[in-house]
Amino acid sequence: MRFLVHCLCPAKMIHEGMPRLCFVFLLTAFCAGLRAEVTLAPLFADHAVLQRDKPIPVWGGAKPGEKVTVAFLGRSVTARAGGDGRWIAFLAPLAANAAGADLVVTGRNELVVHDVVVGEVWLCSGQSNMEFMVNGQNLHVLNSAQEVAAAHYPLIRHFKVAKAESDVPIDTAAGSWAVCSPATVGQFTAVGYFFAREIYRKLGVPIGLINSSWGGTRVEAWMSPDALESDPAFASVGQRWQRTLAAYPQKKAAYEAPLSAWTKAEAAAGAAGPAQLASFRKNFAKPPPPDGPGTQATPAGLFNGMINPLLPYALRGVIWNQGEANGFRGFEYHRLFAAMITGWRAHFGQGDFPFYWVQVANYDIANDPTHEQWAFLREAQTQTLSLPATGQAITIDIGDPENIHFPNKQEVGRRLALIAKAQTYGIPGDFSGPLFTSAAREGPSLRVRFAYAENGLTAAGKPLQSFEVAGADRQFHPAGAVIAGDTLLVQSPQVTAPVAVRYAWRNAPDANLYNGAGLPACPFRSDDW
Repeated sequence: MRFLVHCLCPAKMIHEGMPRLCFVFLLTAFCAGLRAEVTLAPLFADHAVLQRDKPIPVWGGAKPGEKVTVAFLGRSVTARAGGDGRWIAFLAPLAANAAGADLVVTGRNELVVHDVVVGEVWLCSGQSNMEFMVNGQNLHVLNSAQEVAAAHYPLIRHFKVAKAESDVPIDTAAGSWAVCSPATVGQFTAVGYFFAREIYRKLGVPIGLINSSWGGTRVEAWMSPDALESDPAFASVGQRWQRTLAAYPQKKAAYEAPLSAWTKAEAAAGAAGPAQLASFRKNFAKPPPPDGPGTQATPAGLFNGMINPLLPYALRGVIWNQGEANGFRGFEYHRLFAAMITGWRAHFGQGDFPFYWVQVANYDIANDPTHEQWAFLREAQTQTLSLPATGQAITIDIGDPENIHFPNKQEVGRRLALIAKAQTYGIPGDFSGPLFTSAAREGPSLRVRFAYAENGLTAAGKPLQSFEVAGADRQFHPAGAVIAGDTLLVQSPQVTAPVAVRYAWRNAPDANLYNGAGLPACPFRSDDW
């Protein structure tokens, strides 16, 4: 190969009189030969985690028609590249294996992937609260220094998918696997890491996290093109996008001035020293560019660029943390979100794999005079529990009304893990806070009943907060609530004949209703007004 490269040196050939057209032909043929070598999708790299107890698809590229052999843990399977140069082979299901082994792929050439283990693989996706790292540049989890120092879990591995937007589905994405240690964990998704740590401590098998997340993104960007076309109601997404594209040139021009000012200020802070630069970046966020072509706001753009390249990697399931960017259109979120989940499941081709998400936390969003926009969004998220194999971690009690990126990701990961342990792994235990089921009139009160309240209800040591009732006039008034076993009696002196009740129906309510397991009740309303 070295000799061939030397012979094809452009300067040498052209200098010695080889016709330029002939040179171009030979160089093209040489490059085609290089492309014909067997390649692997980026997920199949050193330190990878493969999903146990499922057929394991392994894929890549090769010369059309080329035979490719995949060998791992004493098993071997062959495939043949199609006319488009793509090949895929399926290893038979494997039990968990914590001893790293080589994955060997052989065709015209041989590829060896080292330290591959078998365990549980979870895709972690969504926006900034999933992207939020254990010890990021500006955002840190609670007690981040201690968490980093204690992160000795070499069987937890993390693959960060590089950010990419595309107008069409693409087949490959950049990224690499990192083995969890104090040197690497700071860059892991915090929610994903704490989820994985809980699962690992219980199961003792390798855990792989594929982190495909991007801050400030809407659900429609993560939907497949097919999903966006699956419901006539979704036409509004495309119509909004066309308006966005039309407004983009003017917004892009207006964006240049604040971006330039920020860039100059950052440079000045950097010249003053590392401490000043760190302080500047902490206190002055870079102005976000306007939505437009090539941005993360493109409908289906993140599915095309950051999910499609992962297909059909074997997964146990998905954990999802997103919704804030759709907060002002909660009325449409349920249908979009449900279509996204259904679409991902169809594209991965592994049935109704578990899909667990985080309900948006308590946060006092700006520009909402009603103070209720996120209440409707939470309701839309809860409605999506109608899909099979889904679960929702309630975080209405652990957010920060003044900080959308609240630091207590440990509890978020733990609550997601409770769902997975109970619903995916069959480990008995409480995994949900109280879910509203009914409200019935009893004199001047409403008796409210819940699922997941069998072990009783508690109020965290103070009177219950954030209840309201309304009569036939549909005017809600603050109400008191009293615990009666696994039910509540709710009433207001201003409403003598109540017909509806709401709980925590605000963007940032003071919510303190829990079940006996200490899990918070899901915000709810009994009306549909």
